[in-house]
Amino acid sequence: MYLLGSGRSFRSAKIQDLIHHGQNESVLRAEIGSEGINSQLSLFLSGSIRRVFINGKSIYRAADLQGILPVVVFSPDDTAMIKLGPESRRRYLDRTLYVCSQNFLQCYHAYYRTLKQRNVLLRTGNRNGLDEWTEQLIESGLQLMQCRQSFVAEFEKLFAKTYALITGGLETVSLQYKPDVQAENFNHLMKQGLESDLRHGTTGHGPHRDDLQFLINERSLKVFGSQGQQRSYILALKMAELEYLQETFQDSPVLLLDDMASELDRNRTENLLLFLNQKNIQTMITTTDPTTLPLCLFDSSSRFRVEDGTLTYEETKSR
Repeated sequence: MYLLGSGRSFRSAKIQDLIHHGQNESVLRAEIGSEGINSQLSLFLSGSIRRVFINGKSIYRAADLQGILPVVVFSPDDTAMIKLGPESRRRYLDRTLYVCSQNFLQCYHAYYRTLKQRNVLLRTGNRNGLDEWTEQLIESGLQLMQCRQSFVAEFEKLFAKTYALITGGLETVSLQYKPDVQAENFNHLMKQGLESDLRHGTTGHGPHRDDLQFLINERSLKVFGSQGQQRSYILALKMAELEYLQETFQDSPVLLLDDMASELDRNRTENLLLFLNQKNIQTMITTTDPTTLPLCLFDSSSRFRVEDGTLTYEETKSR
């Protein structure tokens, strides 16, 4: 479902890994109802090729998929990003922006295309055209930094509100966008670091080294946050994503809870379910042990079993 909604997987970057072993291609289809209008969404995977169709019409830009099936995913990997390096938090920030903002997609692709080309020249030691690519990198990099900065400033307000809902407002939390370079120094650092970039064959400074800092009570969540606080923090981020998408597209997104029982205790689960009921959020939950889920879920849900690659419908309770 995440693949249908965003055109990419939250687990694997390789398309081939998403195709059933021993097969050459795969097809995903969904019918989406919103505001009384039904849309057909299809995705075809073959080798390294990915093609997306909306109502039978092929689309070629990721931006055309935005808002068709807005999705938010919460998986055990999300909690791990607190302790991992900047790349994992930067990936989370970009993935969230990717779903929400068309302007971001343009900035993101422009910067990373330019970065890739500049690094090719650096690895070969070829200075021809290097100044031009550096100028383009700075220009697109400044735009990317602005996109990230603006989003975090706006998103943080929703995040603080959802965290207070989970914890009762006993703690203060914040997000801080930590750019690798300051806008006013970017040009100077690129010129200053040129010889070092040529020696190492890669670009040493820029938004590709940005970080997102997680703070609780104005201190590092990674260092000072308990395991319970860290889980509440990530859960609040996901709840804020849902709110942000709902405000952006004026429609309820779908929440995907991957292996929920491994990350949420009963208390946090109940807080989350209360929030989802209030917001009328359609939710898909996976678990290897249904007994860990609150009993109230079984009175208002459809259940399916996946075993040996086979999906079996089990039951639907009264809604």
